[in-house]
Amino acid sequence: MTMQHDGIAVPTSGGARGTRPRTHAVPRPNEGVWPGLATPPVAPAKARIAESLFRNAVRSLPVRVVFPGGERLGAGGPTSPVMRIERPSAFFHRLGANSKIGFGESYMVGDWTTTDLPGLLTPFAARLSTLVPPALQRLGRRFAEARRPTAEVNSVEGSRENIHRHYDLSNELFSLFLDDTMSYSAGWFADGSDDLVLAQERKIDGILDMAGVEAGMHVLEIGTGWGGLATRAAQRGARVTTLTISQEQKTLAEARLAEAGVADRVQVLLRDYREAQGSYDAVVSVEMIEAVGVEYWPTYFAALDRLLKPGGRVGLQAITMPHDRMMVARNDYTWIHKYVFPGGIIPSVEAIEDNLARHTGGLRVAERRSLGYDYARTLGHWRTRFLARWDEVEALGFDETFRRMWEFYLGYCEAGFRVGYLDVVQFSLQRRPSF
Repeated sequence: MTMQHDGIAVPTSGGARGTRPRTHAVPRPNEGVWPGLATPPVAPAKARIAESLFRNAVRSLPVRVVFPGGERLGAGGPTSPVMRIERPSAFFHRLGANSKIGFGESYMVGDWTTTDLPGLLTPFAARLSTLVPPALQRLGRRFAEARRPTAEVNSVEGSRENIHRHYDLSNELFSLFLDDTMSYSAGWFADGSDDLVLAQERKIDGILDMAGVEAGMHVLEIGTGWGGLATRAAQRGARVTTLTISQEQKTLAEARLAEAGVADRVQVLLRDYREAQGSYDAVVSVEMIEAVGVEYWPTYFAALDRLLKPGGRVGLQAITMPHDRMMVARNDYTWIHKYVFPGGIIPSVEAIEDNLARHTGGLRVAERRSLGYDYARTLGHWRTRFLARWDEVEALGFDETFRRMWEFYLGYCEAGFRVGYLDVVQFSLQRRPSF
């Protein structure tokens, strides 16, 4: 039997604390695919602290949190996003053991559910830096939170393994939720348009313009993706050398370049940026710096400088975050690291400018363009398409736990861009004039 509370079905028996979880539709994770995920950690003291912090935090958020038994928290009204805590004990034990990983894992296994994931996560993202008191954040980093595995450091070999774990999941998977350009980065929407293909084409032209790409140039692209930018640069009359460390991407990119009729103008190399040779009229790199790692930022920017001819320009597109948050979080090991982007770290604009000043021969930011809200819209398109085509994704061999993982990843990122916790910026890098 259930009762209705603001349109939410909740069981009439049991309370928020210490109750036996009710049956729900989320299947138990396959132990062979997701080892240990189905069993929550046992951390009673940390769970009590996590529950107290969570309850205190959500009281002022514009959401509705519903527990088994009907208890409700939050300052949201009838149309606000709803978070249903299906298994309170498991949820708080995961949150207490490691908040940066446990919150997402709890969604993956169904400890909590919602019908509007990005809508729910947006107010959490807006208050991300203040939900937990600073003293407890520092204590957690010192004693409780997981640290980055040394195996995920972005050495040449480490980078290949990190990239393999994400980009080599399946070309077919990415083709099901990306647009026809196969662009896995922020689009740039024209006023009044919600066409993702046009937004991606506009983004590509925007970054090529930032690099000054014209006919007759030899362009280096660091990070091939699936060949969309290289195709467009070749269509402008440029010759392109593009680098990837994903065999899956290289294979599909070459096929797409041939289909577009520009294979004779583009060379796809399975090569790390640190191994690149030559001198180029322009260099472009779209949302690849996030996979470089703090330790290798100096090497990355030095490579841009080394590979660029005098008078050339770099078009760099980078996801960014506020500098103070980057400094606090740069050594954290989060849910995104564990499940989506191992070894990743998002820079700040200040970090980019500092590395340019210290590790290049005069490269500087000459122009910039922010596309943060456009990324939120892009992610919304991807999430909608992914869920709408889930049957096709499932047919590729991905299970329900993967579905919830990927949905959380896309919704979590969308929320970050919605509130400005994350941004994405196109930069034109040019050398300072010498006098």
